[in-house]
Amino acid sequence: MTIRSAVSALSQVGYVLLAPAELAQTLQVNLDQLEPLRASWNDLPKDGYLRDGGSYRSRRHSCFVQEIPGGIVEAPHRAHWQSTDYNALHGGIERWFEPIAPATRSNPAWLALLSGYGELFAALRATPRWFIEAHQFRIDTAEGIGRPTPEGAHRDGVDFVVVMLIERRHVRGGETRVFQARGSAGVRFTMTEPWTALLLNDADVIHETTPIQPEGVPGVRDTLVLTYRADGFQAKASE
Repeated sequence: MTIRSAVSALSQVGYVLLAPAELAQTLQVNLDQLEPLRASWNDLPKDGYLRDGGSYRSRRHSCFVQEIPGGIVEAPHRAHWQSTDYNALHGGIERWFEPIAPATRSNPAWLALLSGYGELFAALRATPRWFIEAHQFRIDTAEGIGRPTPEGAHRDGVDFVVVMLIERRHVRGGETRVFQARGSAGVRFTMTEPWTALLLNDADVIHETTPIQPEGVPGVRDTLVLTYRADGFQAKASE
């Protein structure tokens, strides 16, 4: 797949699903160079903000700014914030997560991945820069059920979203669902292969992933979620 065809899909239907080989071709990234990053998902602190009482989610969070054209730099560490319009469960509060490990966020392959997505999105929406939030997630089934999207079907309040599968083992469920924000059309699929990536035009679609359950032994579902926003990081009105 080319950037042109990916941009066309994002414009016309609001999403595009890239298999690993398509990802490598579209973004011009080397999957072998990305592979060492996967180990960093084994060192994610528990998410202490879950309001459903669970402890099935672990995560790290860091922010970046990408100049278009130009390079990408890490932004000062900040809280993750969403309004209740976009996250009824966890919106309206500042959530401070541990930053992504320095060795990961400075890795050239990591920076190339984030930059590649930014350049693709800039082909659809012209902007001088992207404000990027990166979230490493691990959902586990140690308690029986893990919920990738406890807030339900939602938009994120940004311009574009990437949901990339890093690992999936010993679980069933975890079906991804994408629906038109202003209509009834939708698709459902399950990402199973590492480095599969779902790209979303956040203004046009809503998305969710169904709960996962253990398959024989407790399992995990690891993802990298990236959001790209042209108008600055989401923040409380006082900032």
